[in-house]
Amino acid sequence: MNWCVYLLLCANGALYTGISNRPGARLAAHLAGKGAKYTRLNKPTAMRIVSDDLSKSEALKQEIAIKKLTAGKKRELWEAAAGNAVALE
Repeated sequence: MNWCVYLLLCANGALYTGISNRPGARLAAHLAGKGAKYTRLNKPTAMRIVSDDLSKSEALKQEIAIKKLTAGKKRELWEAAAGNAVALE
């Protein structure tokens, strides 16, 4: 199954990084408060796919690399992924 790495823009302005093989369903889980603890406290307002068509291993490695980036570099990734927005349900 194909995996993707995504960024969520949260209500507090922070960017949250995660992986999924079903990004629409994952976004719905975050919005319903059933996603990560962080997004239960800081509701997501938008989602963008940073990269897709990855193996789970590749997605995990990329997620770790993104989490190590500075806030400024994460913002650059967010802007670069503007055409890959996932609709809020």
